[in-house]
Amino acid sequence: MNTVPSVNTKAVLLLTAPLLTGSGSPKAPLLTPREYRDMALWLQTVGSEPADLLRGDSQLLDGKTAPIDPERLKCLLDRGFQLAQALERWSARAICVVGRADPGYPARVKERLKGNAPALLFCCGDAEIANGPALAIVGSRNASKEILAYTNEVAADAAHNGKVVVSGGARGVDRTAMNGATTAGGTAVGVLAGDLERTSMNRTHRNLILEQRLLLVSPFDPLARFHVGHAMHRNKLIYAMADAGVVMDTAIDEGGTWAGAVEQLSKYGTPVYTRSNGAPSPGLEALRERGALPWKGNDSVTPPAAMGQRELFA
Repeated sequence: MNTVPSVNTKAVLLLTAPLLTGSGSPKAPLLTPREYRDMALWLQTVGSEPADLLRGDSQLLDGKTAPIDPERLKCLLDRGFQLAQALERWSARAICVVGRADPGYPARVKERLKGNAPALLFCCGDAEIANGPALAIVGSRNASKEILAYTNEVAADAAHNGKVVVSGGARGVDRTAMNGATTAGGTAVGVLAGDLERTSMNRTHRNLILEQRLLLVSPFDPLARFHVGHAMHRNKLIYAMADAGVVMDTAIDEGGTWAGAVEQLSKYGTPVYTRSNGAPSPGLEALRERGALPWKGNDSVTPPAAMGQRELFA
């Protein structure tokens, strides 16, 4: 992937990214995802794109029709030095950034999430990994040894069947799934809720990245730390990067695993499956009542499953 971002992506970075390099905070509030969507739609209606904001088109910023205060936009766009520092830091760590309009942005994410697809994705690794057949595996941080053993088995089987394993990089089910895939000779995608830079420097991860068997992705600044809000936001991205998802364990009506699965069943439609062996789980049973299907192996993934799941919420 080209490590030099497009002009469009540079504009989006200036408008939405904190550019955490130790140079201080922006003097104006960053655009929220909703504000950026409104801004992007407005630019389309006037026949422009984010890059035009950096090309000296004063009419775009001097007019009164923009949905965002022009002075706020000018303040954010006037962070060229900070952007250059951030790009230099990311490049030194083999981290690149792609915008939603860039060719390297995962097509599956745009197709699944549409307007809710993150405006930016920070990546470390071979981005082509994100375009292969993929299975998301998610579950609890505190899963039992039996569940972790089964997770490893499912991930290894996916790898042997040529599927990329996608997970969230957290301890427990996530890391077990990713390790299971790579240990079996396959590839994995870790969708992170923070700490991309630190995670990418881990020796084991770095070796797998160099072998083109691991891709780390985050919609958040590479230096942003993990917090619960980020974790909830990235869950939809995990599913969007896969053809289907398997939930290994979850509580009922609480936690990111539950929320992410229910969101898919009710809104986005990536097929959701549940662990079908081992100890019974009230959480998994509750997901099946909402339309999730028991996992019967990689051959059980069929597109009509998602349609049937969404119909339960119609």
